[in-house]
Amino acid sequence: MCKAFLITPSEQERFTAVCDTVIHSEHERNGIGTLSEKTIHSILKNYLEPDTSFHEIRTDRYVADIRTPEGIYEIQTRQFNKLRGKLDSFLNEYPVTVVYPIAHTKYLRWIDSETGEISAPHKSPKRGVFQEVFYELYKIKPYLTHPNFHLLLMLIDLEEYRFLNGWGKDKKRGSSRSDRIPTALYAQEAIMSPSDYMKLIPDTVPSRFTVKDYAKACHITQTVAQPAMNVLCHVGVIEHVGKVHNAYLYERCTSKPVT
Repeated sequence: MCKAFLITPSEQERFTAVCDTVIHSEHERNGIGTLSEKTIHSILKNYLEPDTSFHEIRTDRYVADIRTPEGIYEIQTRQFNKLRGKLDSFLNEYPVTVVYPIAHTKYLRWIDSETGEISAPHKSPKRGVFQEVFYELYKIKPYLTHPNFHLLLMLIDLEEYRFLNGWGKDKKRGSSRSDRIPTALYAQEAIMSPSDYMKLIPDTVPSRFTVKDYAKACHITQTVAQPAMNVLCHVGVIEHVGKVHNAYLYERCTSKPVT
């Protein structure tokens, strides 16, 4: 695992307070199962900037999630390709921090579509890691070396609500997600410049390594590790140095990364 900036007790207390406030107000109006992932977006927006006068600010042809005198925050839970228009518009004028929440410890709860009954939480065996972001970063790779582009990765414990509307006997396969409700902020990592991507290469990765080596060290699939190699090469923190059998071989760059 890469070294993470763990959350202090005071930060955790503030995050919990924001969760309580947002969840109470949103679910009082809408109820579980109607928000379509807006809860996590609203919580992070209020945690990162408590002053709501800086929220949802018209900027050029778009609306920024947060815009303060220091810059813009864009919270994106998936589909980074949808950020391209905003990045084209914002980056030449403002520092832009893309905020990506990652489920660290997840509990699943199932909603019966007919009765509305919600199951007891069941802990998922999977643990989220910062390196999951590479699958999304590949979609905006040309922007990553822009001096105004920054990234904030947030590992969040949460409960995920899903409808029992899939196929199979238990109706879970192919089911649709209703909402994700944060319960705690575990850790975060800021990527302020291309050289910071080195923090996403664990110390346990060998000096020369393959995609398989990287995937194993990070506890991710090779499907995620493959675009990670592409992105890490692009930002200049690793380089392709040959092959071993049929696998590409990489090593960390000693020269200064792209800035």
